[in-house]
Amino acid sequence: MKLQLLGTADVRQVPVYGCDCRACRRARREPAAVRRPCSALLAVAGERYLIDGGLSDLCERFPPGTLQGILLTHYHMDHVQGLFHLRWGKAEPLPVYGPDDPDGCADLYKHPGMLSFQPPLEPFQPLQLGAVELVPLPLAHSKPTFGYLFRAAGSSAAYLTDTKGLPPETERFLQQQSPDLLVIDCSSPPGVANRNHNNLDEVLAIRRAVNPHRLVLTHLSHKMDLWLLDNPLPAGVVAGHDGMCLEL
Repeated sequence: MKLQLLGTADVRQVPVYGCDCRACRRARREPAAVRRPCSALLAVAGERYLIDGGLSDLCERFPPGTLQGILLTHYHMDHVQGLFHLRWGKAEPLPVYGPDDPDGCADLYKHPGMLSFQPPLEPFQPLQLGAVELVPLPLAHSKPTFGYLFRAAGSSAAYLTDTKGLPPETERFLQQQSPDLLVIDCSSPPGVANRNHNNLDEVLAIRRAVNPHRLVLTHLSHKMDLWLLDNPLPAGVVAGHDGMCLEL
């Protein structure tokens, strides 16, 4: 099982338009420091599943037939905007899985094109997709949002974005699982309050509760990147970057 982080930014992305902070200046100089909309690609036994559709170039990245499905965490625009173009393609229907959100985003439900929206996933109810089992995990966000626990070939990975802390039932579930890998929303530096997303203090509290073998940060803001320029992360915590491959 392999999880590739395609994008690791918050909604503003990095560099932020018009911002002249050191982190944004660095991203303009160094392509490796650029962060695009938060998304990932899960590869298991020859099948590939896209997690979130916020990247604007999905049609160029993924030729027809190279994805077996799309898993949506939620329907905020920065997680689905790439689907508005992809849906009008001429290809076999592409299954899309996600939480129960009657509002969705704009007219995706009304005009899905080649996107085949599946019945909403149920919290904590496993779903087998090919060689991988996924478990939808409720998160704390301003729209109905799922994280996912993936299990395959004796390994497990949890992907949790966007969230502000964890709902108690999700934290208890993950405590029982002790995942090999935890990829989690860390939008802000320590001590910086964020209404909808974790700061580093909250991430470290989740780490203590869940005790994953590896922890990787995603959904990072330019403020988090600015903090990272001058501060080390605790041992065992790694800041994700666009293109990062995590193998289990």
